[in-house]
Amino acid sequence: MKTIQTRFGEVAYDPSNVLNFPEGLIGLDQLKNFIVMPNKKEGPLFWIQCVDDPHFAFVVTDPTNFFLDYLVHPDDNERQKLGINAQDECYILVIVSISEEKEITLNLSGPILYAPASNKAMQVILEDPRYDTRTPLPNI
Repeated sequence: MKTIQTRFGEVAYDPSNVLNFPEGLIGLDQLKNFIVMPNKKEGPLFWIQCVDDPHFAFVVTDPTNFFLDYLVHPDDNERQKLGINAQDECYILVIVSISEEKEITLNLSGPILYAPASNKAMQVILEDPRYDTRTPLPNI
């Protein structure tokens, strides 16, 4: 076990469970290793905490909790980077933002592809006009 100091206090983690972003996040390519922080409250949101720089943590969620028709499938190049084949599972996560006005938005144009088989992830850019970096939650 290793530990890091974060906004959540001292956090212990197993290095074998570190989620690796070989190319980093878009605009933050130096951030490559994260741990999943369990959410203290029940619900669809959870944190990923950067191990490389503990100042960075992001709230993420499965977008299909809010947008049932949101589908992203990794292409062959993305699967190769994730170290998976066509039969391996790949989950989609998106970064959640909360504005000063308390509006919650999802980055649907820059989803994260996560491959549990390799414990690798990557952020991709979708060129789909239906999605934005700050897509508001639908009225439910």
